[in-house]
Amino acid sequence: MSKTNAIRILESRGIRYTAAEYEIDEDELDAVSVARKIGAPPETVFKTLVTIGDKTGHTVFVIPGNSELNLKKAAQVSGNKKIEMIKMKDLLPVTGYIRGGCSPVGMKKLFPTFIDETAQLYDAIYVSPGARGTQVCLSPLDLQGLIDAKFADLV
Repeated sequence: MSKTNAIRILESRGIRYTAAEYEIDEDELDAVSVARKIGAPPETVFKTLVTIGDKTGHTVFVIPGNSELNLKKAAQVSGNKKIEMIKMKDLLPVTGYIRGGCSPVGMKKLFPTFIDETAQLYDAIYVSPGARGTQVCLSPLDLQGLIDAKFADLV
């Protein structure tokens, strides 16, 4: 497994994690498919979504892979009246990551970030470390502290 920027950050901060690798299939980049491939419950494999709000600009949301972001809740918790997903072509220039490999750790900039409150139900959750074919499993509290995130009802 190659070390991504996110993994380097986790290691430099002494944050404990485990890694799981899976075979990449361009037709199955969604978090539920990834959960199946690594043998994890889909509600513990979190996807990272990047949005743009009318007041605050870019905001990151980390939600369970088997859920959809509630845009009204997302707008409210992030201080926006309206929020929408960024265009796929903007993901790499804004975050440094590509679809299917977007990590909440190590983006080009530390954007306001919110993690769905259900993450707190688990000792560990999976998130992308910034590369397709790999997931890292870590404490949701460690993730929250590392990226200065807030827990919120997002789905």
